[in-house]
Amino acid sequence: MSDTGSDIKIVFTPSGRQGFVPTGTTVLQAARTLGVDIDSVCGGRALCGRCQVDVGHGEFAKHGITSGDDSLCGVTAVETRYADKKGLAEGRRLSCQSTLVSDVVIDVPPESQVHNQLVRKAADDRQIEMDPIIRLCLVEVREPDMHEPSGDLRRLVEALRAQWPDRVSGEIGCDLYILQQLQPVLRAGKWQVTVALRDGNRIVGIWPGLKDRVAGVAIDVGSTTMSAHLCDMVTGDVLASTGAMNPQIRFGEDLMSRVSYGIMNPGGHLEMTTAVIDGLQKLISGAAEQAGLVVDDVVEIVLVGNPVMHHLLLGIDPVELGGAPFALAVDTAVEMRASELGLDVNKGGRVYVLPCIAGHVGADAAGVVLAEAPQKDVINTLVVDVGTNAEIV
Repeated sequence: MSDTGSDIKIVFTPSGRQGFVPTGTTVLQAARTLGVDIDSVCGGRALCGRCQVDVGHGEFAKHGITSGDDSLCGVTAVETRYADKKGLAEGRRLSCQSTLVSDVVIDVPPESQVHNQLVRKAADDRQIEMDPIIRLCLVEVREPDMHEPSGDLRRLVEALRAQWPDRVSGEIGCDLYILQQLQPVLRAGKWQVTVALRDGNRIVGIWPGLKDRVAGVAIDVGSTTMSAHLCDMVTGDVLASTGAMNPQIRFGEDLMSRVSYGIMNPGGHLEMTTAVIDGLQKLISGAAEQAGLVVDDVVEIVLVGNPVMHHLLLGIDPVELGGAPFALAVDTAVEMRASELGLDVNKGGRVYVLPCIAGHVGADAAGVVLAEAPQKDVINTLVVDVGTNAEIV
């Protein structure tokens, strides 16, 4: 509260605009007073629904605010009518109808921003030797024979070994979902199928007939922005690039604010994990659509980020990174199924998270060293990452 006790402090994210306005002011009016552009074409009559906002929940130590649903007036009859007619996502409020009761943090989602944050992070073409972990193999499989009984999987593996000896290594295995679709796919393809083979020994995808493209996506999870580059796993071509604001920004603009949010609010780190996973899913889906693909075509994901983003991405509480000695939970690469992170891609899709280097030198710095290889240059090279945080290599 202000010194007068009559005004309410309101903080808008992701813009960071904040100020004091009188009790009873609508969120939309407060936004206009503070120069926050919230969309509204109906003049605040609850007809267009474009002014929807989310209320921040928990203690925001940086702003000295404890925010929650009771920071605004109760859901109004007008909002209820709008929700019944047109639908309103759970927790969303119409800013033109919601009045301020106490200090509050308000998140303005991208669809409610008059001028959406524009994030452009293009990928440069590079000359690299292709050695993808996923390879596509078109195979002709022997049909079953009454006189030589064998399972369809056995004959598929035999075909892979015989027709692609340079791509097979060790015993070939697969997961249950492959077995569940194996027979319908073989027959739909008239015994000609394309197999996605991971690391030479794991079947992670199977399609009838010829499939000549699967994709991998490389994502940099930054404190403020996230960028994704969708690549053809066969040719190495960058098919699409997308970027977006990190939705965790509503919990705090900087890293220590987010660590603080997790400390002050039980389960707060998991709220931030859910937010960033939702954001990553939108990035992946958007990149796939841009490239004319579907999310089922995405079979590999590589992620980098600073240590706090790394931990929150994995659902690890970053509290230990909030003070000396800044201990990491893990300093090696982490690999898992995409489904374990809650990402909707190909069922066989895997996620590889690059290792963090030290307490505040993350997987993003490791990615830079891997990509730029300054240690191989004949001259001394200084690599500087100037982002929300800065690292020098």
